[in-house]
Amino acid sequence: MGKRLLKSWFALVGCLLILQSCGTFMQQPVQSEQARIGEDTQTAIDLKNLPPPKDKIVAAVYQFRDQTGQYKTGGGFSTAVTQGGTSILLKALKDSGWFIPIERENVNNLLNERKIVRNTRAQFNANQGLKPLLYASVLLEGGIISYDQNIITGGAGLRYFGAGGSEQYRQDRVTVYLRAISVQTGEVLKVIYTSKTILSQSVDIGLFRFVSFGKLLETETGLTYNEPTQIAVSEAISKAVQGMIIEGIDDNLWNLGERRFEADEQIRAYKKEKEEAPQIDLLGKKQDNRRKKYSAGFSTSSLLYSGDYPNARVRTGIELSFNYELNPTLGFQANYGISSMEAERFYFSNVSYLEANLVYRALPYDIFTPYAFGGFGIITENDKHPLDFAVHTFTKANIGLGGELMLNDRFSVRASLDYNVILSDNLDRVEQGRYNDFYWRGNVGVKYYFGAPLPSKRKFKLKKDYDK
Repeated sequence: MGKRLLKSWFALVGCLLILQSCGTFMQQPVQSEQARIGEDTQTAIDLKNLPPPKDKIVAAVYQFRDQTGQYKTGGGFSTAVTQGGTSILLKALKDSGWFIPIERENVNNLLNERKIVRNTRAQFNANQGLKPLLYASVLLEGGIISYDQNIITGGAGLRYFGAGGSEQYRQDRVTVYLRAISVQTGEVLKVIYTSKTILSQSVDIGLFRFVSFGKLLETETGLTYNEPTQIAVSEAISKAVQGMIIEGIDDNLWNLGERRFEADEQIRAYKKEKEEAPQIDLLGKKQDNRRKKYSAGFSTSSLLYSGDYPNARVRTGIELSFNYELNPTLGFQANYGISSMEAERFYFSNVSYLEANLVYRALPYDIFTPYAFGGFGIITENDKHPLDFAVHTFTKANIGLGGELMLNDRFSVRASLDYNVILSDNLDRVEQGRYNDFYWRGNVGVKYYFGAPLPSKRKFKLKKDYDK
C-alpha cells in the first residue's frame, strides 16, 4: 500500500510538471514578430497619472549613465546595464507632465544646427529670428550606480524512473540614484534612491526510459526567461521621478495645480511605501514585528512515551501557555499541560506538567518564524486523576523546535516538537538500562497577543500628514 501511494504521488507530480512544460512550450516563438510600440510598466502608468503641477519645471539632464562599469557574465565586452539611461530619464520626465526637459546631452549638435539656421536665413535675407534657448531652473544628475548579480539563486526538481523536470531561478538587482540641484544656488534639493529586481527563470522537463528491450524513449522540452534589463532600469528611473515629484510637493519645492493630494490614492500609496521602506530588507521582505509584550496560548499536547516498556502509543491532551517577550528575538514561556502516557498492555498513566522555557526566534520580524526553545519543569504521574499531584513528581528538562505563523496583529498559529528527558528512571516505576525515561511531545495550537507592542525597525515619516 505504501509503495502504491508513493508511485501515485510521483505520477501526480510528473503530470503537473508535464502540464507546466506544455504551457511553457506554447509560449515558444515560431515566427518573426513585427515592430511594436514599447510596453508601459505599471510604474510608468502611475507616473503619467500624477496630478498636474501649477507650473511645469524646466529641467536639464546632461548625462544619466551606467556608473557600474559591469559587463555581462560570459558576454565579452557587452555591458550588463543599458547605456541609454539619459534617454530613459528624459522620457520619464516628459511623461510625468511635471517637467519641461531640455536638450543638454548633445547640446553641441543643437548649437551647430541653430548656427546653420541663422546662416541660411541670413543668406536668403530672411528676417525671422530664432527663439532663445530655454535655461533650466533645476539640474537633474545621478545614474545607475549598482548592478548586483545573483542576489538570490535556487531551484527545485524531481526525477523518478527517468521522468521528471526541474526549475531554476536567479534574481539580479539594479539601483538608481537621482538628485535635483538648484541652478541658482547649486543646492542639492532632493536625492531619491530606487531599486528593481531582475528575474531570470529556467524550466525544463524530460523523459528517458526503455519502453521495451532495445528501444529507448527520450524527450525533453524547456524554456528560459530573462526579464529585460532595460525594462527594469526604466521602472527604477520612473519610480525615482515619481518620488522626486511627491517629495518635492511635500517640501514645498513645487506646487500642485489643484488640491488633489488628499484624494489621490497614488500619492497616499507612495507615502505608505516610504514609511515602510526602513522595514523592507534587501530581498524585498517586510521586516515588521507584529507581536505584543504578552501572549496566551492554547494547544493540543500529544505525548509519546519512551521508557522501559515497549509498544508505546501517542496520547493527546491539552496545554495552556503564557508568554512574556523580552525583545523581538527572546522571550520566556510558561506551560501547563494535562495528558497521558501509554505502552500497550504494560503501562498507562495520567500526567500533568508545569515548565518554564526560554524561546529564541530566528526571524522575529517575518510573518512566519521558526523558533527554538528549551527549559526545565516538573511532571506528575497521577494514577487516579490528572489533577492529583500527590502521587509521583519528577523533574525534567526539554529542548525543541517549532514554527509560528502570524494571522494578524493579535492571533497566530504554531506547531512544535520537543524532546523531554526525565531526571530519573522511575517515571514508569521500573528502573532498567543505562538511560532515564523520556518522551516526545508534539503541539499544535493558537496564540493571542496583548499588551504593548514590541519595538519594530525605525519608521520614516514624511514631514506633512496629509491624511488628517
